[in-house]
Amino acid sequence: MFPTSPVMETMEGPVSIKEVLAQLDGRFPMDKAVIEGRVTAKGPDGSEKLYFLKVAYGEHGGIMLRGEYESSKIIYKLNSDFIPEPFGFGQYKVENPATYFYLSAFVDMDVTTAPEPVEFTSRLAEMHKASQSPTGKFGFHVATCDGKMAHTVDWEDSWAVFYRKLLVGVCKLDLETNGPWPELERATEQVATAVIPRLLGSLQTEGRQIKPCIIHGDLWEGNMGINMETGESLLFDAGSYYAHNEMEMGHWRCEFSSVFRSKVYTRQYLRNYPAAEPVDEFDDRNRLYSIKGAINYAAGHPGSILRKTAYNNLCYLCEKYAPIDGIDKYDPRIDPSVTGASIVPHLLEGLI
Repeated sequence: MFPTSPVMETMEGPVSIKEVLAQLDGRFPMDKAVIEGRVTAKGPDGSEKLYFLKVAYGEHGGIMLRGEYESSKIIYKLNSDFIPEPFGFGQYKVENPATYFYLSAFVDMDVTTAPEPVEFTSRLAEMHKASQSPTGKFGFHVATCDGKMAHTVDWEDSWAVFYRKLLVGVCKLDLETNGPWPELERATEQVATAVIPRLLGSLQTEGRQIKPCIIHGDLWEGNMGINMETGESLLFDAGSYYAHNEMEMGHWRCEFSSVFRSKVYTRQYLRNYPAAEPVDEFDDRNRLYSIKGAINYAAGHPGSILRKTAYNNLCYLCEKYAPIDGIDKYDPRIDPSVTGASIVPHLLEGLI
């Protein structure tokens, strides 16, 4: 039995969820959009057990936590020591604001040490290879999120069609947040209508096939740690869907990912799960997949430089695969994959 009002330990010390909600008095600033902490539950015999509790509010909070719960269940079933065991998702009786929770096992982990590349990438590749889409298609059965932005996850036979809808959906959110940018919009349209069918369509033509694999969906070093008891790598904050497995590495090219941008992680991963044919287009696909992560970050963090990075990458792909007038030329001087530039993620201002 869980206590009616569980005790959550935060940086300020033990506090109940009811107390947190009372303090906020229905007003949730962005840095309080998600409350999380360790819960101590006492059994009838007085024994204690630790859990991890995440609380979010509003319709989007419910979508995000339900998506994390459903994602974590699938990953846990594939590899029970690669993500904390998920126990439940639900809604509190508090009516205003509507408040939701996600409960999982509490695992003491080191989130400051970079994972060992061989160990981490082999486990990640195994998760991808072992997964099976229940429909044989790309997508997911519930909405999931990348940070605070919802994915478009309708089932599709074609990966090119799925990714186009995913990218266009994120770009729409970016325009709503950051405002119009005609050149960006023109480049996005060209990539969506001409580049994606060419670059991703070739994965499923001329007898080629790719398998829909479960991916974490928001994988960078901020969403993984090292289990302090076993020393093994561990995922958390999943926002999954069934995708081309290479999609997982798109975030690793973005400025907010510093550890995984080391080529050793991609190189080791590809030793376990080789690049799809055409192999010589792997880096262009990786660039394309990174645009979703960069635009998603910009949509969640107005004014972020990642919007310019995404635009520059769109220009690169247009130049190479479907040239058009009215956009800028690709500039390698502002390409972080060339310069090595990085940012400090806005962890306290919202989820990535």
